[in-house]
Amino acid sequence: MQQRELGKSGLQVSGIGFGCMGLSYGYGPAAERQSAIRLIQMAVEQGVNFFDTAEAYGPNEELVGEALAPFRDRVVIATKFGFRHGDAHAGLDSRPERIRKVAEQSLERLKTDRIDLFYQHRPDPNVPIEEVAGAVQDLIRQGKVKHFGLSEAGPETIRRAHAVQPVTALQSEYSMWWREPEAEILPLLEELGIGFVPFSPLGKGFLTGAISESTQFDASDFRNTVPRFTPEARAANTALVDLLADIARRKQATPAQVALAWLLAQRPWIVPIPGTTKPHRLEENIGAAAVRLAPEELSEVNAAIARVPVQGDRYSADRQKLVGR
Repeated sequence: MQQRELGKSGLQVSGIGFGCMGLSYGYGPAAERQSAIRLIQMAVEQGVNFFDTAEAYGPNEELVGEALAPFRDRVVIATKFGFRHGDAHAGLDSRPERIRKVAEQSLERLKTDRIDLFYQHRPDPNVPIEEVAGAVQDLIRQGKVKHFGLSEAGPETIRRAHAVQPVTALQSEYSMWWREPEAEILPLLEELGIGFVPFSPLGKGFLTGAISESTQFDASDFRNTVPRFTPEARAANTALVDLLADIARRKQATPAQVALAWLLAQRPWIVPIPGTTKPHRLEENIGAAAVRLAPEELSEVNAAIARVPVQGDRYSADRQKLVGR
């Protein structure tokens, strides 16, 4: 698979990464452990070398660490700090002492001696970002962390953090159905030489075409709390999936592959991290790296997307409060 550099950091990763959260957390019951390990290892064997996890994803770091131990020198592991007690529902905590503690715990869970990319999971309004960047800088000097990242941070936070410790990557939601980063974030990242790692690049599964207004989610699936996933919103948003399907037929690809190819075509330093629990979906996602959208096709796609307004907010009101400025 073609490699991409995250900004101007020198960190080279596969053009398609793997978001491992859904193997353990967020989308219903966790995958069977050995099946999940095998899936991660299949990804490595097929050219993926960029894996994303976090302390807040339940037993995910242990899973990723075990799966990648045989390939450690061939892969880039990203993880995150920033929630109190590692619980995404317990509030934020990016105090320097907490960052140091999470780093030690993550190294142990990941069975490694360094974290390749250490993200602040969400901006903490109670801790100046300069202190956060300084704490990670100390970990970098100690060799425990290689690169510093931010997640869902706004322009002001990014600039202030980058002035203390260069930011290698920003991880935030970006896809055909959430294009807000195009206004301010992408120009800023280009200016500062920071890479962009879109999470939910397939619209939390919706852009694959596998979800309809009648789809029933498991009770533990967080999409039950997302306004964009109410039955009414899903019915309205099907128009976007229909559009994708039409383009995919012409490209002899799948809707998911077109959605990922569209992201890859936006900037050479964008690396999406789709997640899955299914081998055939993994192969489909990896196949997106070979789908090329010509400039005229991109223009056509963008014009078509603009005619399909997406219905529903991307977060519930309480989760939206965690998005940074």
